Amino acid sequence: MDAIRECCAGLDVHQETVVACLLSGPLHKKPKSVIETFGTTTRELLRLQDWLVKHECTEVAMESTGVYWKPVWNILEGTCTLTLANSQHIKNVPGKKTDVNDAEWIAGLHRCGLIDGSFVPDESIRDLRDLTRYRRKLIQNLTQEKNRIHKILQDANIKLTTFISDLFGVSGRALLGSIVNGEVLDVHEVRKMVHTRLKMKVPLLVEALNGRLRLHHRNMIKRHLEHIHYLEKQIQELEAEIESAVEPHMREIQLLDTIPGIDFDAAASIVAEIGTDMAHFPSEAHLASWAGVCPANHESAGKKKEKRTTAETEPLPVK
Repeated sequence: MDAIRECCAGLDVHQETVVACLLSGPLHKKPKSVIETFGTTTRELLRLQDWLVKHECTEVAMESTGVYWKPVWNILEGTCTLTLANSQHIKNVPGKKTDVNDAEWIAGLHRCGLIDGSFVPDESIRDLRDLTRYRRKLIQNLTQEKNRIHKILQDANIKLTTFISDLFGVSGRALLGSIVNGEVLDVHEVRKMVHTRLKMKVPLLVEALNGRLRLHHRNMIKRHLEHIHYLEKQIQELEAEIESAVEPHMREIQLLDTIPGIDFDAAASIVAEIGTDMAHFPSEAHLASWAGVCPANHESAGKKKEKRTTAETEPLPVK
């Protein structure tokens, strides 16, 4: 393999240690190898940075091992040109795996330019990505809590969902609150709680509330409602923070918002995943492949076999 870098380093990153292999020397000769092991605390990573500076090494490659690469990236991104390698693309020969061998293998591949770097956006986009992904998780948790209340009502023979399409609207929450408080509801009380077209269904709602509700059911619904209120408050705070974070990218957000099926929240999530600098993707096909929305090829003996799409990232949200 022809070398293209005179000096580069490969890092084998773990939770507690980082094994660094530095290769240096003329391109047409066998490089000199220097191996050293560092810890993963900030002090140790700064020592790694000083070690690389001492050897005048600015080209560094590492494997994307879980989330353990992130502390190393945070320290070195200011002084080195970093390449993050997909672990599936740089596997060594089986049976020879050690930390030192892995570091040497990564350094050797990087010296010959055989590592395609993974997309790592800048810090502001990474922060926005944390916010949008956490918002998505909270919405999933919120939906799960609502489904649990639906399940409890069925277990208690309370058939509100038969007549109320949105149990967590204004009318539904008022009825749930009265259930939690153990109130006995008649037609007059229910009529005061519900709104709009539900007033026409008051007799049916009273019949639906006649079930086998026990103290256990009321306590469980109360816990789920309290958690729902907490999640909704957290989502509101996150959305406000997301709006502030996307302010520098509002032009891109507005352009994405013109696409049918994309609203502001989906546009913010897309920007958080792919950033705004499309120079990282040579073409739209590369972007689609990175997003995991196009299938790979799997052909053998002239026969094409089924190959599903593989998401390299969190799914891009489209409504």
